[in-house]
Amino acid sequence: MEIGERDPVTGQVTTGHEWNGIKELYTPVPRIVFFFLATTILFAVCYWVLMPAWPLGRTYTKGLLGIDQKASVDRLVKDATVERSTWTRQIDQMDFAAIQADPSMMKIVEETGHTLFGDNCAACHGTKATGGPGFPNLTAGVWLWGGDPRTIFETLRVGINSTHPDTRTSQMLAFGRDGVIESKQLADVVAYVRSLGGTTDGPDADPQSIAAGQDVFKQNCVACHGDDAKGKSDVGAPDLTDSNWIYGGDLQSVTTTVYGGRQGTMPHWEQRLSATQRKILALYVLSLREGPQ
Repeated sequence: MEIGERDPVTGQVTTGHEWNGIKELYTPVPRIVFFFLATTILFAVCYWVLMPAWPLGRTYTKGLLGIDQKASVDRLVKDATVERSTWTRQIDQMDFAAIQADPSMMKIVEETGHTLFGDNCAACHGTKATGGPGFPNLTAGVWLWGGDPRTIFETLRVGINSTHPDTRTSQMLAFGRDGVIESKQLADVVAYVRSLGGTTDGPDADPQSIAAGQDVFKQNCVACHGDDAKGKSDVGAPDLTDSNWIYGGDLQSVTTTVYGGRQGTMPHWEQRLSATQRKILALYVLSLREGPQ
């Protein structure tokens, strides 16, 4: 087979090479490929000359343009810090009510508070702040120690049953385990407590048991939960008349609570978060409340 011979099927010129009867066609690389290859090489050379590129031990080639990404990032961080200091100073100076009445400030609170909550609170209260067994639902508008911004701000500062010297302290007695009440009384008071929240079905819904449980409640529970069972924020005792249960409102959960007691814990944030951050968080969790504010 000769160079320049044309293939009878395709009409293309061959290279003169043949393997096992297969003739190699002369199909050169398209010129457009060489164009893009040359362009890429030219771009790389220009980039190496103009921009920081090659490592040189502890340093690197700076490039003719003198662009420094570290300096650019440092400048952006500095600008962001200056911008941030403007609104943080406003938050520091404004009281809670003034911030809540200012839509522009509340937008900042919601954006910054969302990040603070995700980094510090979501592990216990959930990413949507709806809580779980042992951790309150912060969207329900039900607060053990009070739901005004200043009180929440203080709770964030000192925690609950935490290691802070000024921590809020709260504990429910183990009425069954410690023998404060007998098993029959425990069953009766559980029936009564569940009836307060409107639960009137199940094996504990006997009217006589509920009536007996009311007497047990008056003798043992009103000191913390009040005569009306609506709780007392000064001791962190929950309202037993609503539908919100920290540890669950089913028969087994309430029985376990009354029998073994409860002592929830919330860490204090005074050392981890600044006063400004705690103020933002207090306003943020209040903004999460579902339904009418």
